[in-house]
Amino acid sequence: MKTYIGRHQAVTETDYFELALGTPLELWLGQDAEGDEERAARLDAARDILDTDPGLYARALRATAKTFDRRPALAVLPGGARSVRAARDVARTAVAA
Repeated sequence: MKTYIGRHQAVTETDYFELALGTPLELWLGQDAEGDEERAARLDAARDILDTDPGLYARALRATAKTFDRRPALAVLPGGARSVRAARDVARTAVAA
């Protein structure tokens, strides 16, 4: 089964997140060997994006909850499946609010 977001095909979970959010994951997660100035610039850009798109946070939570539903093994949380369910429930509650 193929998944499309708009006209773009999501092949990997990373693709799914990036297409759902409209931003690369590195903007939010950073990169290895990132310098202090690069980190500050990245975080500043992220704040600007959140200021201009307040719905982005809710979309990110929905995308995460959908991913956990489809592939719980992707969640690396202490406590195993119980923690995955708890994280998914928190995400759903936050989106509903």
